[in-house]
Amino acid sequence: MSAEHDRTILRGLAEKQAAIAALPIQKATVAMWQRMNRLEPGKPMVWITEIPWSEMGPELELQTEDPFCREIEHEFRATLYQWEHCRGDMVVEGKFGCPLVVHGYCIGPPIQARTIPQGAHDTISSRQYEPVIRDEPDIEKIQMPQVVPDWNATEEKYQRMAQLFGDILPVEKYWPSNWVFGSWDDLAQWWGPQEALMDLMLRPEMCHRAMERLLTAYLSMLDQFEELGLITLNNGNIRCGSGGPGFTDLLPQKGFNPQRVRAQDLWGFATSQIFSEVSPEMHWEFALQYELRWLKRFGLTYYGCCEPLHDKMRLVSKIPNLRRVSMSPRANVEKGAAAIGNRYVFSHKPNPAIFAWDRWNPQAARAALRDTLEKTRGCIVEIVMKDISTVRHDPQRLWEWATLASEITAEFA
Repeated sequence: MSAEHDRTILRGLAEKQAAIAALPIQKATVAMWQRMNRLEPGKPMVWITEIPWSEMGPELELQTEDPFCREIEHEFRATLYQWEHCRGDMVVEGKFGCPLVVHGYCIGPPIQARTIPQGAHDTISSRQYEPVIRDEPDIEKIQMPQVVPDWNATEEKYQRMAQLFGDILPVEKYWPSNWVFGSWDDLAQWWGPQEALMDLMLRPEMCHRAMERLLTAYLSMLDQFEELGLITLNNGNIRCGSGGPGFTDLLPQKGFNPQRVRAQDLWGFATSQIFSEVSPEMHWEFALQYELRWLKRFGLTYYGCCEPLHDKMRLVSKIPNLRRVSMSPRANVEKGAAAIGNRYVFSHKPNPAIFAWDRWNPQAARAALRDTLEKTRGCIVEIVMKDISTVRHDPQRLWEWATLASEITAEFA
């Protein structure tokens, strides 16, 4: 097929997105997210992410041929599909993002792992990690980044997008990061999850040395991004931490220069997911005291992901500029709500396992959501359905969940 065919397909999709973006509901929804992030009461917000797109049906089948166009087409089709079937409180914007091309920001060493497929038609796999950090000298494998922007490659990509559909949807250069310091996510992959947790007790000084080196590497990366003018604002339709989008009118901060965005103008994020069963004291010693040095660089912060934090809020509340806290499916909702109150956003993560049951049970899903919202009365709540590994190839399960979530949150407005 010709390049003109690909261009026609993308322009048609761009026109559909532009029409949706022009609807008044978009500005109204942005205002609701901003209200939530100001910690003002109102309707609990709903956001759906980490969708198993391979199970969503023929609407997502790609029609373009060029690999560059196919990547863009998938983004268009995913946006349009979610708006049509499972939107929650998503926002569709009248622009299209062009990620900056940057090299050298990754912090090694390379991960050694064996992938364990879950099924012939599944895109989610398990991984078994082979430790590459075994002894103290191996900590030196954690590399210091050398950030190098490729302005020519960025401009080439930008111009190509603009020529394809820029007259319909303006193209905007940006850096697609939620600025996460996922320290123990990294270390668990290099160390081995079991080995890392055991060494908190067996070799604590080695763990401290690894955390110090990793934090130094991350802070060096952040400094370089600032100095090179690579940072772009994330107070809009970009995911905030492991929650929903970061719409807020509290950022950027005083003294903002659009030509040189600072970390203090951004949302920052940290998480130590494998610390689910680690005591609050050890969580502080081996994670949070280091994470504070990362998070204090940012204007607003989000903390946590899959680790339950209901018993650790005394420590989590020490985070500067903390605004949103993850309450994972393993968290105790009542304890979390009592500890958070209306001081932070209660970022509730419903259990996505409901989509994997042999039979879809919307009544159970509705009851679970209603129970959470009853227990979090008085809190500022967002509901983030994520980690959806499967819907058992029945996408209507997700459609129905989105509908019932919107209905129930409207009742609690």
